[in-house]
Amino acid sequence: MREFGMALLAASGLLALFLFVPLSSGGEPSAPDPSVAAVPDAFAQIPVEAKAAIVYDLATGTALYEKNADAQLPLASLTKLLTVYAALSSLSENASITVSGRATSLEGPRAFSEGQAFTLGDIARLTLTASLNDGAAAIAEAAAARQGISENALFAGAVSALGLSQTYAVNGSGLDVNTEISGGYGSARDLARLAGALVELAPDIAAATARPSAHAVSEGGTSFEVQNTDPMVETLSRLLLSKTGYTDLAGGNLALVFDAGIRHPIAVVVLGSSQKARFTDGAALVAGALAHFAGVASL
Repeated sequence: MREFGMALLAASGLLALFLFVPLSSGGEPSAPDPSVAAVPDAFAQIPVEAKAAIVYDLATGTALYEKNADAQLPLASLTKLLTVYAALSSLSENASITVSGRATSLEGPRAFSEGQAFTLGDIARLTLTASLNDGAAAIAEAAAARQGISENALFAGAVSALGLSQTYAVNGSGLDVNTEISGGYGSARDLARLAGALVELAPDIAAATARPSAHAVSEGGTSFEVQNTDPMVETLSRLLLSKTGYTDLAGGNLALVFDAGIRHPIAVVVLGSSQKARFTDGAALVAGALAHFAGVASL
């Protein structure tokens, strides 16, 4: 009984200390607010295989989840987001883009023939949805030529305008230049901001990437329909943009933008995952974001 009494006395002392000792320099005692509950960490139990990842709240400019979010890594075809953004920053969606022989000589995926022409909006939809290397090269060539600058200057101008600190492009497609140099580099944080900027600048083009396929007709009347490289687009709700990327140097990359509420876009970026795990990583982080806003540990 004596031990019990001493323990009770000690517990009472701790409780009194908690209730009456001030927590600020103002001198007023602080008491716990029963209306404020701890918010569960919705990302605590999510395993992410990727080297780097981020869940970025585009509405507030804050990260909900980070893993090496500022590490500069190969982008693979996520570079195409920069190519399209840079072109749209100087050309209208109705600008004519002609596919060159140089563009058609790149390795696949490809869909076009030399001399075919499209509006920028149409070729951008096809290119981003199916990750077409010939389309990205044609867009970069045309946009740079219209401004009388090099392609590198075109990309650098867009990077500077967006304030991206870790991003640069060597080519418009993101294809590896060789076994040591990637076609583009950037961080998960930069790519989240870039994807959000493209959704804001060209919502219709971005929306095409959130569908299973994209369709367009060339200026010569040839019809094209391409399939989306992201198999999850039919399962993720309120998706605003999806872009995949994969090369030997980059591994598996994925960028998603979805609406977590009314005009509340969230970007999820995964860099350096595997070809398969980029999708499981991305889906898990989307679920984590939705759980975060629901105030629960998981859905």
